[in-house]
Amino acid sequence: MSTEIVMLRHNRIDLALHILRAEPVDSRNPSRPLLLLHGLGDRSPESVPAWVAAWPGPIAALDFTGHGASTCPASGGYSPETLMADVDQALAHLTDDDPDRSITVLGRGLGAYIALQIAGARASQVHGAILVDGPGLAGGPTGPSSQAVFALETNGTTPDPYALVELGRDLRPGDYAVSFVNLANAGAPIANPITVASSFRPKWLDAVVDSPGVVEATLADALASYA
Repeated sequence: MSTEIVMLRHNRIDLALHILRAEPVDSRNPSRPLLLLHGLGDRSPESVPAWVAAWPGPIAALDFTGHGASTCPASGGYSPETLMADVDQALAHLTDDDPDRSITVLGRGLGAYIALQIAGARASQVHGAILVDGPGLAGGPTGPSSQAVFALETNGTTPDPYALVELGRDLRPGDYAVSFVNLANAGAPIANPITVASSFRPKWLDAVVDSPGVVEATLADALASYA
């Protein structure tokens, strides 16, 4: 089955939002969209992955800046907050800019960290965030460290080498991650808006798991609870 790619303009970046399933499985029982966020250096799947096929609603997947079919900017400048703004564009599209509509977000690896951030930043519109293993989950150190100055050869193709380096060493303090949990808990319309379905636990994710309002569950159970 072919899928549609919607290009979303974000400042100077064109973001590729892949519509993997446009309609709910059962039109008589519509469900909110599920947005998939890929790991570091990865890209969106071309069709609905088997591990989310049971989701009853529409399914979309976003290529982050510098990944997949999205724009590869010149000279880097990547941060998780920049990617969170990417997701905000996708959220607006999937909800038709209606503040009363919501989506569920599932992130793998780096995408899990971004899913946590958007769950806090847009708590009223992210019905639930599911954090799953994948590339880039560990991130960089949990405290400040010396950083080398570097220049990389790029040709405009993705994944952008600058994205791999800069996002692979971004700071992930546990208290900063927990601040997004607190925001999600304060603004979400449901209890327990964050679910961790990841077996690998870097320090920031340990801090998240130990926070009130965070649930540990299998991926199947997490999807069922947020449908």
